[in-house]
Amino acid sequence: MTRQDRHRQLLDAAWRLVRQEGAQALTLGRLAEQAGVTKPVVYDQFGTRTGLLAALYQEFDARQTARMESALAASAPSLADRAAVIASAYVDCVLAQGREASGVIAALGATPELDKVKRECEAIFMDLCRGALAPFAAAGVIAPAALRAMLGAAEALSNAAVAGELTVGQAKDELFETIIAMMGRAARPAGRAAR
Repeated sequence: MTRQDRHRQLLDAAWRLVRQEGAQALTLGRLAEQAGVTKPVVYDQFGTRTGLLAALYQEFDARQTARMESALAASAPSLADRAAVIASAYVDCVLAQGREASGVIAALGATPELDKVKRECEAIFMDLCRGALAPFAAAGVIAPAALRAMLGAAEALSNAAVAGELTVGQAKDELFETIIAMMGRAARPAGRAAR
C-alpha cells in the first residue's frame, strides 16, 4: 500500500472511530486497532494525537473549501446568490461530516498547536468569503470583525442543525440572512464613527 493510500485508510478509520466512540476515544493506539495496523504505522503517519486531529480537521476544511469554491464558481455574481452558496455549502459540509466534525473541532482548542491549525483553516474560509462578497461592499472592503462574526454564526448554526436543534433549512436561511445583514453594513460608505 502506498503512503498516500495508507494515509487515506487511517483517516477513514479515524473518522469511523470518532463517529462510533467520540473524539475523546481517538488515540493513535486505538486508531491502529481500528485500522488493523501496528502502532508504528500510525505514528509514522501522524506522529502524535495532535498531528492526527490536525490532519482530520485539515481534511474536513479542504472538503469544505473545495465544495464552496465549486459552488461559487457556478453561481450567478449577485449578493443573494453568493450568500446562498456560502450558507448552503458551509451547512451541508458540516452536516455531511456529522457530529464527528464537532468533536474534532472541539478537540482542536485543546492545545496551542491545534488552535493554530484551526485558525489557519478559518483564515482560508474567511479569505474565500471576502473574495466572493467584496464586490458588494463599499470600496470592496469587509471588516475582519464582520467575517469573524459570519464564521461564528456559520459554526453555531451548522452545529445546531447537526444536533437537531434547527432544521437544515432554518440553519441555511439564518446564515443567509446573517450574511445579507453583514453585507448591508459593509455596503454603507465609510466615515461613521467606530462604536
